[in-house]
Amino acid sequence: MKSIVIPQWLVETCNKSEERKNWLAGLPGAITHLLHRWGLSIGRPFEREPGPSWVVLVKRQDGTSAVLKLGMPHMEAKHELDALRFWNGDGTVQLLEADENHNAMLLERCDPGTRLRDLPELEQDVVIARLMRRLWRAPSMPHPFRPLSAMTTHWSRETRAETERWPDAGLVNAGLRLFEELPRTAPANVLLATDLHAGNVLRAQREPWLVIDPKPFVGDPAYDATQHLFNCGGRLRASPDSTIRRFADLLGVAHERVRLWIFARAATESFNFEHAEAQAFVRALAP
Repeated sequence: MKSIVIPQWLVETCNKSEERKNWLAGLPGAITHLLHRWGLSIGRPFEREPGPSWVVLVKRQDGTSAVLKLGMPHMEAKHELDALRFWNGDGTVQLLEADENHNAMLLERCDPGTRLRDLPELEQDVVIARLMRRLWRAPSMPHPFRPLSAMTTHWSRETRAETERWPDAGLVNAGLRLFEELPRTAPANVLLATDLHAGNVLRAQREPWLVIDPKPFVGDPAYDATQHLFNCGGRLRASPDSTIRRFADLLGVAHERVRLWIFARAATESFNFEHAEAQAFVRALAP
């Protein structure tokens, strides 16, 4: 069997908390256990940007390829397994096997697996909008998913812990108020991917494009537009109104709610923006 390789970026990420250090210490043993349990032979690690998981290509006993993924402790990605079960391959990668104790997933392999970000952004808009509209369904009770307000409350605590770094207290507080108000006034509450952008959509054979790495919460569909738009940062800063309106129209959601969500996120993260252009962008979005 090939040796288990733990990338250095994952080690550095896990060294930031005791919980993740403990997860990392048990990772080789968990991988070995799952390889035997599911009858897998390990292949090459994926060349991917750092994320909250260890991912490798594997071969199953029937000779087919799959992807083995073990997720580190991560607030936003806590119910990824449940979300993949809920969507059951309808727009997402198919979950083939799961182990909740190790937060481990055996996933359908996307082949050729090229990322949607290789396409021009206007084409990305269309693909992502179609996928999002397929994913937006209200889960029946009881279900394990947390409300979107759980994530905005978590982010609000992080922002309030950095008050000495706020460049404009008025803007940050306006964003924090929206983090409280927008979840309460949502016109619908559906299961969201929350981190759906062109880097998390892969070309596949079963369907032209499939979603990977969802971070599921139940809440306002308009919120789900934000991550893709932030990943189109140049276009968003150059022409925020037309960029937001175009994508909101493709999604069939109110562009004003998308704009407010964009502002809330940008304002509460504004202490991370060091240059004047970014600060001006936040002020231009202010309600």
